[in-house]
Amino acid sequence: MRRRQARELAMRMLFQTDVGHQEVESVLASVEDLAGVGADTAMLARTLYLGTYEHLAEIDDILNRYAGDWPVYRMASVDRNVLRLACYELLYRKEVPAAIVINDAVEIAKRYGTEDSSRFVNGILGTIHKVSQSGEGDNS
Repeated sequence: MRRRQARELAMRMLFQTDVGHQEVESVLASVEDLAGVGADTAMLARTLYLGTYEHLAEIDDILNRYAGDWPVYRMASVDRNVLRLACYELLYRKEVPAAIVINDAVEIAKRYGTEDSSRFVNGILGTIHKVSQSGEGDNS
C-alpha cells in the first residue's frame, strides 16, 4: 500500500466534493473505477475521505481557530482540502506519526497548490499538532 498515494487520492476526493459539489456516493464510485491503484491504497483513500467528511464541521472549526486571518472559506481550495485531510489524521487517527502526516500534507500541497501552499499548510498543521500535544485544544 502506498500511503502518500492514498492521501493524495483522498485529498482529490475531498476537492471533488468541496469544489465540484459532487455527492459522496459519486465520489466514492469514481475511486472504485480507478485503474492502477491497488485495493489497499483505494481502501485507505476511501477511509480517509469518509473520516474527514464525517468530521468536516469540527475540522473546519479547528482550522478557523488556528489559521489566523485565513478562515476556511478564504483558503485556496487545494490548501483547504489538504489541511482538512491532515487535520483529520492528526486528531482522529493518532496511530500515524504526526511528522509523517505533516510531511505528506506539505508534499501534496507542493504538488497541487501554489508556491506558498507548502509553507501555509506546514505552519497551520504545526500549530494544530503542538496545541493538540499540549492538551489545550483537545477536540477528539
